[in-house]
Amino acid sequence: MIKPLTYISTRGDAEPVGFDDVLLAGMAPDGGLYVPSKWPHITLPQWTKLSQAPYQTLATAMLTPFMQGSSLLPQLDEIVEEAYRGFHHAAIAPLVQLSADEWVLELFHGPTLAFKDVALQFLGQCLRRMLETRQQQVTVIGATSGDTGSAAIEACRGNPNIRCVILHPHGKISHVQRLQMTTVPDDNIHNIAIDGSFDDCQFLVKQLFADAEFRQKLRLTAVNSINWCRIMAQSVYYAYAALRLGGPWQSVNMVVPTGNFGNIFAGHVARHMGLPLGRLVVATNRNDILSRLWNEGDYHTRSVEHSLAPSMDIQVASNLERLLLEADHGPAPLTKQMRALREEGGFQLKGAPLSYLRKRMAAGSAGDEDIAATIQQVHQQTGMVVDPHTAAGIHVGRQMKLQGPTVYLATAHPAKFPDAVHKAIGLNPALPPHLSDLTTRKERFDVMPNDIAKLRGYLQKSA
Repeated sequence: MIKPLTYISTRGDAEPVGFDDVLLAGMAPDGGLYVPSKWPHITLPQWTKLSQAPYQTLATAMLTPFMQGSSLLPQLDEIVEEAYRGFHHAAIAPLVQLSADEWVLELFHGPTLAFKDVALQFLGQCLRRMLETRQQQVTVIGATSGDTGSAAIEACRGNPNIRCVILHPHGKISHVQRLQMTTVPDDNIHNIAIDGSFDDCQFLVKQLFADAEFRQKLRLTAVNSINWCRIMAQSVYYAYAALRLGGPWQSVNMVVPTGNFGNIFAGHVARHMGLPLGRLVVATNRNDILSRLWNEGDYHTRSVEHSLAPSMDIQVASNLERLLLEADHGPAPLTKQMRALREEGGFQLKGAPLSYLRKRMAAGSAGDEDIAATIQQVHQQTGMVVDPHTAAGIHVGRQMKLQGPTVYLATAHPAKFPDAVHKAIGLNPALPPHLSDLTTRKERFDVMPNDIAKLRGYLQKSA
């Protein structure tokens, strides 16, 4: 009999729990993030057997061990099928060749045109079934730098057991990103524009989860990538791409635009499961705190700068602590670092922990000029139009002169960022048919100061 898999907190001061509790809690009660107590492993022969499997089959195989002991496990096949039924490409995550040894992994064929759909459609199906079975209601709350919000809303809309509240930085996401959230008419959806940055929105969410009494009273659960369900679901597309390019017998590099560190940590998870990946590369924009950490050992926050790639306009990468837990060999040093981040604005990393990070990933950044030039270069050479985040990844990867097959994760459809694309190549990419009337839909959202007391009051009043 296979033992249930348990999850532990990165901060080390919470009881181990099973997948169902991780799904509903999102964040550990000690303020940490959940990680598996041990890593499931898939053997090389098993990877080989899965090498040409459809996306859904691969997803079921990779997610099963993470859900051992879950009440949802018997329904996993149905959950996966339902999660990806609404995608607009049969492959779910198709590979498009860019050059002789470069490919783009298109992760934007879900309902909201961003990679977040891949995980949130799955998470939404899990939540729906769990809450129906338990006859419970929850408040899903999340912060977004642009894409998570619309994907979460699409996954939760119309569900009578979920009240979905999404915070976004007022005036600091693209017009299309905002409209995708604020034009959803369902009564269970609430959008709040915070006068501040994404980091401010994210910190408000963390403060709510840190208040045990308030959290329990409103039955809060998270949809940001702090929720482990998001990370494990995203690990699948790393394997899907690598296996189609010669894996597991050939190493494939993955270049990942990332702000909150969840997307690339999912690749690290796939590697933990035994997938032989090549280099994992962190690509950031001008808000380069992750690049500075890898290259200088410096993890101190600075003011968030608005960029052509707004979904990466982030200074505090929440999921980094999942990797730091491994690098520090335990929760005590990590807890000290997180305290320094909160109280002193950051910390220095050196010695063995920094070497641990560098052995597993590399990092680089792209400024606005680099992003615009790369959009232009790719379009001139191939006719392909890429969004600014994908362009940041291509720029960073090419600067590193990676050897062997290299995959750039395309995290969003270019039509989500028409201003940046038009600035680079003079074209306005069209929205797909299911969103063609987006700009004519009626908006509905509240503007609120960066104030935890006012946010608590809003949540209690609308409960």
